[in-house]
Amino acid sequence: MTEFYLAYQSELLWTLITLISIILLQFIARKTIKRVGRVSNFMVARTLLISKYVSTLLVILAIGALLFIWNINFKDLGLLFSSVFAVIGVALFAQWSILSNLTAGVVLFFYFPFKIGDEVKILDNEIKEDNEANNIFFIEDISAFHLHLRRKNGELLTYPNNMMLQKAVSLVRSANQSNTQIGS
Repeated sequence: MTEFYLAYQSELLWTLITLISIILLQFIARKTIKRVGRVSNFMVARTLLISKYVSTLLVILAIGALLFIWNINFKDLGLLFSSVFAVIGVALFAQWSILSNLTAGVVLFFYFPFKIGDEVKILDNEIKEDNEANNIFFIEDISAFHLHLRRKNGELLTYPNNMMLQKAVSLVRSANQSNTQIGS
């Protein structure tokens, strides 16, 4: 056992540094995401989803770093990874809309100016109705792939996240305005 420690002393030290760094980065990322979620008044489920995405990315980076530290033979792994990535690439290309909605969900988490409870108007001809009052939507939920929007007449619309980034959206009434008006 002592021979193992002496032979791989440098690798073990760098493995320890990598693992501590990843744990520290995950802790900082979770705290930051929770703070952004709390300050922006996001739902807890949405905040947890983004935390999972960041944790998964950090684990992948850690595995890559450990493979580099331990000098794994990349020729053997290269064949395995190229085959796996080819299959994953074809599957993701076939499902590009799912991937774009997922990416848009992350973008909406950090940069979306509207929150659950807001009333918005989406300038999209495909969902536009003649009655102008039915073109105003109440944001009920924002998930990883889509938003739940409710019309004044009670109709529920599931709208893809990527469309919220592509279409013009105007704020009719903020949830904060509604609460202050109710309290007045």
